[in-house]
Amino acid sequence: MRIFSIVLISVIFWACQSKKNKTLSFEPQFIPGPSAIVYKTKNNYNDLVAVILSDDKSEIISYPAPSDVKKEGYNSNPTILKNGYLLDNRGINPNVAFISLTYQQYSELKEVPSLKKLFEMIVDKDPLLEMCNCGNRDSIQNTEAKLNYLITKNLLNDKCKKIR
Repeated sequence: MRIFSIVLISVIFWACQSKKNKTLSFEPQFIPGPSAIVYKTKNNYNDLVAVILSDDKSEIISYPAPSDVKKEGYNSNPTILKNGYLLDNRGINPNVAFISLTYQQYSELKEVPSLKKLFEMIVDKDPLLEMCNCGNRDSIQNTEAKLNYLITKNLLNDKCKKIR
């Protein structure tokens, strides 16, 4: 009877773990739409505004308007994931750089500084350690939990497309 109980408990535990893993694991869908960009930076730039540089990093080619970072119900800051990874909420790419203004400070500006001034505010032109595309963000249910699962199981680079 004792062996039967141990086997039964083991089967129940395995079934629960198996169901949990199936719930958290997923196959990224690389279809049109917003991408789930997961990245890691050299330093903590979580509160700093991101701008996009040209390929040679000599000029800013994209930046948000102050009103873009303070939209009601929208968080411009990246979503913090496990092990220092972040989920982009702004639309960055490998040419991202961060300026010295926080999202709060930037949202309070009456107008965007000149491109020259913005460029002078850059604190790091090459902040990325890693970046990958985990497919269409809208196709992932429980996005944060599923990405954290990939991160903790060291599956991020296996399941997602490495960008950098």
